[in-house]
Amino acid sequence: MRMRHATAVDLESKFRARFGGVPKLYRAPGRVNLIGEHTDYNEGFVMPAAIDFSCWVAAAPRDDGQIVIYSENLGQSVEASIKGDPLHPRHNWSDYAVGVAAILQDAGYRLQGANLFIWGDVPLGAGLSSSAAIEVVVAYALVDLLGQPIDRVRLALLCQRAENEFVGARCGIMDQFVACHGQFGHALLLDCRSLDFWLLCLPEKVHLVICNTMVKHEHASSEYNLRRSECEEAVRSLAEVLPHVRALRDVSPEQLTRHQGLLTPVAYKRARHVISENERVLAAASALEKGDMQEFGELMLESHSSLRLDYEVSCQELDLMVEIASQQEGVYGARMTGGGFGGCTISLVSAAASSNFRQRVSEAYHAATGLTPEIYVCRASQGVEAVLRP
Repeated sequence: MRMRHATAVDLESKFRARFGGVPKLYRAPGRVNLIGEHTDYNEGFVMPAAIDFSCWVAAAPRDDGQIVIYSENLGQSVEASIKGDPLHPRHNWSDYAVGVAAILQDAGYRLQGANLFIWGDVPLGAGLSSSAAIEVVVAYALVDLLGQPIDRVRLALLCQRAENEFVGARCGIMDQFVACHGQFGHALLLDCRSLDFWLLCLPEKVHLVICNTMVKHEHASSEYNLRRSECEEAVRSLAEVLPHVRALRDVSPEQLTRHQGLLTPVAYKRARHVISENERVLAAASALEKGDMQEFGELMLESHSSLRLDYEVSCQELDLMVEIASQQEGVYGARMTGGGFGGCTISLVSAAASSNFRQRVSEAYHAATGLTPEIYVCRASQGVEAVLRP
């Protein structure tokens, strides 16, 4: 947990200075996806882990129907009334927090208002799901301030709904789910249809090393929504001859090959990635249970290749980072992680080699691009929680 005793005291002190009163403290993690990219909104399988980068909220109730939010990172404040007219997006950072308030109200939670002081260390724009961390920690805080029990599955679904309907990003359930259900030292194998999940122990001798390319191409958001539409197009075509198909999760590799002629070349490639990626996730879970990190790493590299060639969501910087990482001593595997078009890669690295890995990857990437990457050695962390004041 990156927020130490002194920082928790500092957050509470800053809340008191801005709002007065004694707040409660909450945190929710960012996440890294080890394997299973762009499968969640296709009702498939993913394998994320919560990481020890978090969004923190100091919160206290108010009874005038106002949600007052201050972002320490941005130095900006926003107010929204939850009484009267419906809340509307402002198309900035505040939509992630205000959106969950709107959805909670719509779901029957009788919010009275709150003061929220937000601080986070999840890198923005890096594909580590800072947005879901904000949504989940704010939603958790607002419900906890009401003194009501919190169902974590429902919380994740409401936060996903906020991002889909209020923010306008057609994300799947993975990010919000792992922010709610992450467990220290474990990855989650999540079935995005049933929402059943299994905890998979990560070996202590292996580090999760995230390499931030320091680029994020502007078209990432629109391309994400386009990919989802292309998958839906493939489903509609395949369902004409395979009536049981409601998502690409339901299509086998053999069925895709047999009915390739029904799809456009682009839709076929998108479907091939999703279907093969689901198989890789299940194979990776088996490898992890056996402790076979070599096999796990090979599946990561196959995943990246599929994301680059079939799903076409990689970019030059991500490909370069994966190539450099894969050449280092002690590396089991590497791949892009997140939506794509920039952001981060994830590498599984022997603990004994991770220090040299950071230095050599940073030097090689800088020499090739002129950019200095940020490289984070992470551990799998806990999901959203209330934090006792020190």
